[in-house]
Amino acid sequence: MSVRPAWEVRESGAAATSWFNVRLAFTDGARVDLLAVLSQAALSIEDVRAEPPLSLDDLAVVAEWIEEPLFEACGSHLGGGREQDRDGQARRARPAWPRGAEGLLLVAEAYRAAQEDGADPVLAVMGATGHSRRESLRLIAGARDAGFLTPRHARR
Repeated sequence: MSVRPAWEVRESGAAATSWFNVRLAFTDGARVDLLAVLSQAALSIEDVRAEPPLSLDDLAVVAEWIEEPLFEACGSHLGGGREQDRDGQARRARPAWPRGAEGLLLVAEAYRAAQEDGADPVLAVMGATGHSRRESLRLIAGARDAGFLTPRHARR
Protein backbone atom coordinates (compact mmCIF):
# COMPACT_ATOMS: atom_id res chain seq x y z
CA MET A 1 0.00 0.00 0.00
CA SER A 2 1.21 3.49 -0.79
CA VAL A 3 -0.04 6.94 0.22
CA ARG A 4 1.37 9.95 -1.64
CA PRO A 5 0.44 13.63 -1.44
CA ALA A 6 -1.12 14.66 -4.78
CA TRP A 7 -1.62 18.42 -4.45
CA GLU A 8 -2.54 21.12 -2.02
CA VAL A 9 -4.47 24.39 -2.15
CA ARG A 10 -3.28 27.15 0.17
CA GLU A 11 -5.07 30.16 1.60
CA SER A 12 -2.97 32.93 3.13
CA GLY A 13 0.07 30.64 3.31
CA ALA A 14 -1.71 27.88 5.26
CA ALA A 15 -2.85 24.62 3.68
CA ALA A 16 -6.63 24.70 3.21
CA THR A 17 -7.24 21.47 1.26
CA SER A 18 -4.91 18.56 0.49
CA TRP A 19 -5.40 15.55 -1.81
CA PHE A 20 -3.66 12.19 -1.38
CA ASN A 21 -3.32 9.30 -3.85
CA VAL A 22 -3.72 5.89 -2.21
CA ARG A 23 -2.99 2.59 -3.93
CA LEU A 24 -3.63 -0.91 -2.65
CA ALA A 25 -1.96 -3.60 -4.77
CA PHE A 26 -2.61 -7.29 -4.16
CA THR A 27 -0.46 -10.28 -5.13
CA ASP A 28 -3.15 -11.65 -7.47
CA GLY A 29 -2.98 -8.50 -9.62
CA ALA A 30 -6.05 -6.76 -8.17
CA ARG A 31 -5.66 -3.12 -7.22
CA VAL A 32 -7.62 -0.27 -5.67
CA ASP A 33 -6.78 3.39 -6.32
CA LEU A 34 -8.33 6.12 -4.15
CA LEU A 35 -8.22 9.90 -3.98
CA ALA A 36 -8.52 11.08 -0.36
CA VAL A 37 -9.26 14.72 0.45
CA LEU A 38 -8.33 16.49 3.67
CA SER A 39 -10.22 19.73 4.20
CA GLN A 40 -10.71 21.60 7.49
CA ALA A 41 -9.43 18.62 9.51
CA ALA A 42 -11.98 16.27 7.89
CA LEU A 43 -10.77 13.35 5.80
CA SER A 44 -12.97 11.92 3.03
CA ILE A 45 -12.67 9.70 -0.03
CA GLU A 46 -13.42 11.50 -3.29
CA ASP A 47 -12.80 8.79 -5.85
CA VAL A 48 -12.36 5.00 -5.84
CA ARG A 49 -11.30 2.88 -8.79
CA ALA A 50 -10.80 -0.85 -8.48
CA GLU A 51 -9.81 -3.64 -10.82
CA PRO A 52 -11.80 -5.93 -10.57
CA PRO A 53 -14.75 -3.82 -9.31
CA LEU A 54 -15.56 -3.90 -5.58
CA SER A 55 -18.86 -4.85 -3.99
CA LEU A 56 -20.27 -2.53 -1.29
CA ASP A 57 -19.13 -4.96 1.41
CA ASP A 58 -15.60 -5.00 -0.05
CA LEU A 59 -15.62 -1.20 -0.18
CA ALA A 60 -16.39 -1.06 3.56
CA VAL A 61 -13.42 -3.36 4.27
CA VAL A 62 -11.12 -1.25 2.08
CA ALA A 63 -12.01 1.79 4.20
CA GLU A 64 -10.82 -0.09 7.30
CA TRP A 65 -7.58 -1.14 5.58
CA ILE A 66 -6.61 2.35 4.48
CA GLU A 67 -7.65 4.23 7.63
CA GLU A 68 -4.40 3.93 9.58
CA PRO A 69 -1.98 4.60 6.68
CA LEU A 70 -4.08 7.61 5.64
CA PHE A 71 -4.06 9.04 9.14
CA GLU A 72 -0.31 8.46 9.37
CA ALA A 73 0.24 10.33 6.10
CA CYS A 74 -2.23 13.11 7.01
CA GLY A 75 -1.55 13.22 10.75
CA SER A 76 0.43 16.46 10.68
CA HIS A 77 -2.53 18.13 8.98
CA LEU A 78 -5.18 16.73 11.34
CA GLY A 79 -3.95 18.08 14.64
CA GLY A 80 -5.57 16.65 17.77
CA GLY A 81 -7.86 14.07 16.16
CA ARG A 82 -5.71 11.13 17.27
CA GLU A 83 -4.65 9.66 20.56
CA GLN A 84 -2.45 6.82 21.81
CA ASP A 85 -3.84 3.49 22.97
CA ARG A 86 -2.34 1.26 25.70
CA ASP A 87 0.30 -0.23 23.37
CA GLY A 88 1.46 3.17 22.15
CA GLN A 89 -0.25 2.76 18.77
CA ALA A 90 -1.88 5.87 17.34
CA ARG A 91 -5.62 5.60 16.80
CA ARG A 92 -8.43 7.93 15.84
CA ALA A 93 -10.31 9.45 18.75
CA ARG A 94 -14.04 8.70 18.79
CA PRO A 95 -16.40 10.54 21.09
CA ALA A 96 -17.62 8.51 24.06
CA TRP A 97 -21.13 7.25 23.37
CA PRO A 98 -23.37 5.57 25.95
CA ARG A 99 -24.68 2.09 25.24
CA GLY A 100 -28.22 0.80 25.51
CA ALA A 101 -31.38 2.88 25.74
CA GLU A 102 -29.52 6.07 26.71
CA GLY A 103 -27.38 5.92 23.56
CA LEU A 104 -30.42 5.16 21.38
CA LEU A 105 -32.26 8.13 22.88
CA LEU A 106 -29.30 10.39 22.02
CA VAL A 107 -29.28 8.95 18.47
CA ALA A 108 -32.98 9.76 18.14
CA GLU A 109 -32.42 13.32 19.41
CA ALA A 110 -29.59 13.92 16.92
CA TYR A 111 -31.71 12.43 14.13
CA ARG A 112 -34.77 14.61 14.90
CA ALA A 113 -32.69 17.77 15.36
CA ALA A 114 -31.12 17.27 11.91
CA GLN A 115 -34.55 16.68 10.37
CA GLU A 116 -35.86 19.91 11.91
CA ASP A 117 -32.84 21.83 10.56
CA GLY A 118 -33.30 20.33 7.09
CA ALA A 119 -29.97 18.48 7.29
CA ASP A 120 -29.21 14.82 6.54
CA PRO A 121 -30.15 12.94 9.73
CA VAL A 122 -27.83 9.99 9.01
CA LEU A 123 -24.85 12.32 8.64
CA ALA A 124 -25.86 14.02 11.89
CA VAL A 125 -25.83 10.67 13.70
CA MET A 126 -22.49 9.79 12.09
CA GLY A 127 -21.03 13.08 13.32
CA ALA A 128 -22.47 12.71 16.81
CA THR A 129 -21.37 9.10 17.34
CA GLY A 130 -18.18 9.02 15.28
CA HIS A 131 -19.34 5.74 13.71
CA SER A 132 -19.49 4.72 10.06
CA ARG A 133 -22.62 5.10 7.97
CA ARG A 134 -23.43 1.40 8.37
CA GLU A 135 -23.10 1.50 12.16
CA SER A 136 -25.10 4.76 12.33
CA LEU A 137 -27.91 3.21 10.30
CA ARG A 138 -27.89 0.26 12.70
CA LEU A 139 -28.18 2.65 15.66
CA ILE A 140 -31.05 4.53 13.96
CA ALA A 141 -32.85 1.24 13.37
CA GLY A 142 -32.33 0.36 17.03
CA ALA A 143 -33.79 3.72 18.06
CA ARG A 144 -36.83 3.00 15.85
CA ASP A 145 -37.23 -0.48 17.35
CA ALA A 146 -37.01 1.00 20.86
CA GLY A 147 -39.80 3.46 20.01
CA PHE A 148 -37.66 6.62 20.12
CA LEU A 149 -38.29 7.31 16.40
CA THR A 150 -41.39 6.82 14.28
CA PRO A 151 -41.48 3.74 12.03
CA ARG A 152 -39.88 4.27 8.64
CA HIS A 153 -42.95 3.05 6.72
CA ALA A 154 -46.58 2.93 7.75
CA ARG A 155 -47.55 -0.63 8.55
CA ARG A 156 -50.76 -1.94 7.05
